[in-house]
Amino acid sequence: MSKKPAKATLTTATIEEQTAAFLKSGGSIEYVVKGKSGQYASTGSKQINLSS
Repeated sequence: MSKKPAKATLTTATIEEQTAAFLKSGGSIEYVVKGKSGQYASTGSKQINLSS
């Protein structure tokens, strides 16, 4: 039997360290308003009509 891969666990400290490194390297964070996806729809509605 093969070994199961180790679970990747993120702690708050790890996330904070990664965020700090990202910002230090010149990255920026874009804040998105709550309830918004931040994505723009490139097509129309994806709703389908089931009645024939």
